[in-house]
Amino acid sequence: MYGVTITEFIQKMNLKNIIPEIDADTAVLSHSDVNRPALQLAGYFDHFDQERVQIIGYVEYEYIKTLPRDRKLEVYEKLLSSGIPCLVYSRSLMPDEDMQNLCSHYQVPCLVSDQTTSDLMAEVIRWLNVKLAPCISIHGVLVDAYGEGVLIMGESGIGKSEAALELIRRGHRLVADDVVEIRRVSDETLVGSAPDITKHFIELRGIGIIDVKALFGVESVKETQTIDMVIKLEDWDKDREYDRLGMEDRYTEFLGNKVICHNIPIRPGRNLAVIVESAAINYRQKKMGYNAARELYNRVQANLGKALV
Repeated sequence: MYGVTITEFIQKMNLKNIIPEIDADTAVLSHSDVNRPALQLAGYFDHFDQERVQIIGYVEYEYIKTLPRDRKLEVYEKLLSSGIPCLVYSRSLMPDEDMQNLCSHYQVPCLVSDQTTSDLMAEVIRWLNVKLAPCISIHGVLVDAYGEGVLIMGESGIGKSEAALELIRRGHRLVADDVVEIRRVSDETLVGSAPDITKHFIELRGIGIIDVKALFGVESVKETQTIDMVIKLEDWDKDREYDRLGMEDRYTEFLGNKVICHNIPIRPGRNLAVIVESAAINYRQKKMGYNAARELYNRVQANLGKALV
């Protein structure tokens, strides 16, 4: 089943496993939302989202303490027998002995976090949204240039990795080389990362594999990065017309999300790293409301108006 194992969830969220004998590798989270089972503890199980992470906060904990033991056991039984993936107590609250016994009986991982309930919920939702997002793998190089995620694509051997290496030497950061995993975390956001097996490595033809983190330090790599722009490298074609003004943005699409795309023709002597840097800075200017192409157009129009007068 596609999802995140409870073991990975425990490690990422720094949770304490109250019942370690339960196999946390077999339990899988497949839903990114969370639920506080206040209504369920009160006995209302209609429309219960049992596939979500169930979080017990201070309010639920104090309410449980007011219940008679037979009533408490009844709601515990119904909650834990419903097939929930795990139960998490926030604020370092500890489950009582009855809860632990029933969790063990139904093989429901029982976990404890020292975070506040609101912080825990926000962090769990954020992380699961990324981990469970739709994902594809594409051939390319992803770098962080001036805080903008630039995905460099093109045919094998065209110079993607060499451009990334030069960018790293100029102070930018590598996210992924050769294979980029792209996740759609929202209708507007794509996040790229490297597969674990190739993380921090670059392949340079004629040299071999380079460990960027070992050579240039931890500041030269980054685990994940939003994809803000795509640069497609292609061989120069003298018969083709290339965009020289950039008046209109062009886009490419991944997982239904559009991303600004530039096609860059490659000829000997072109400095790809400088081109990528310039594209990233220009993109930032546009986000801040300044468009150089539009400014030039306005100046030309103003001069033409003066000439006609």
